[in-house]
Amino acid sequence: MVEVIQLHHIAINVTDLDRSKEFYTKILGLKEIESPNFSFKVAWYDLGEGRQLHLMLVPDSSTLRGTTKVVPNHGHFALRVRSYKNALETVKEAGVPHVATPDSPAPWPQLHISDPDGNIIELNAEKLD
Repeated sequence: MVEVIQLHHIAINVTDLDRSKEFYTKILGLKEIESPNFSFKVAWYDLGEGRQLHLMLVPDSSTLRGTTKVVPNHGHFALRVRSYKNALETVKEAGVPHVATPDSPAPWPQLHISDPDGNIIELNAEKLD
């Protein structure tokens, strides 16, 4: 049996790396970190505690959904945010597609958003504030 000790990174495909970098740095406030030189363009981000998000420029990837419509029960990754209300206000002001579920059946309030390529991200907070 494999012994998993922690999540290391999440890798997603994007079609426009500059546009995606703007979204992940300006909307989500992630810090870009140094990345290796691959045969395709990438941007890596620090998610804390050794965890990373990798954006990979692969415009013809079969993993791209082809829509920015937010469907919370579709595949996604989740990021814990400090303030649910601040996150909701930020995505609304930026015109980011989203579905807010402050009274989610999960034990935390949820905000599902779409990046410019349709990758779904859940933003959740410890409590509704």
